[in-house]
This record gives sequence, structure tokens and C-alpha cells, in this order.
Amino acid sequence: MTTFQLTIVAPDRTVVDEVTDSVSAPGVQGYFGVWAGHEPFVTQLKPGVVAYNDAAGKTQYVAVAGGFLEAAGDHVIILADAAEAQRDIDIERARAALERAKKRLEAIGEGVDAERARAAADRAMARIMVAEKR
Repeated sequence: MTTFQLTIVAPDRTVVDEVTDSVSAPGVQGYFGVWAGHEPFVTQLKPGVVAYNDAAGKTQYVAVAGGFLEAAGDHVIILADAAEAQRDIDIERARAALERAKKRLEAIGEGVDAERARAAADRAMARIMVAEKR
């Protein structure tokens, strides 16, 4: 099996630095996959779930809040606006964030920034989806 290095970096830390054989990521035009030997490219990510297989072949999940992915040779690097591995997510905190975002979405037109409210909801949903995969 051919593998490559996957590195996911958030502004405050490295979240993942592992060898994998594939990665799935939330591109702005939809989810896509990268395998070893993929043509080099750079793309923007939206909030969502990154999935990859660890060295033992178990699928791991990371919630990302947007950013960029670069595939180049034997390395895929994700520079995420924010990222949390499944083990680090407090699901109750994520659910509370989703409820706050929903309330802001209901208040659009009352001085609430619609784009920020939708982005907050998307980030919370990604965190919940990753946490529930346990």
C-alpha cells in the first residue's frame, strides 16, 4: 500500500501528523478524496469533517472550520482556521454552540450577521458529526 504524510495544523497547534493512505476533506465545491500519488493541487476548505485512515487502518475524524489543503508529492497539509480531533471534542459544548447559532439564525434581520451565524452553525455541526462517530 502506498502512503503519504498527513499534517493538519490549526493556528495554535498541530492536530494531526500521521502516515495515511487516503484523506477525505470538505472542499468549497463538495467533499473530495486524495490518495498517494495524487496530482499536486491547492484548494480551499469549508467547515466540515476530514477523514483519514491511521497506521492501523482505523478511520479517524477531525472537524475543521475551513482553511486550505495542499497536496504535493508525498505530503498533504491542511492549514485549518480551527481543527479538533475526535478525542478532543466536548459534544455537549458543541451542541450548546449549535443552539446559540440557531438562535442567531432565527434573529437574522435584527442586527445579526447572517454569514457569521451560518458559519458558526456549520462549525458546530462539523464538531458534533465528528464527536458522534465515537
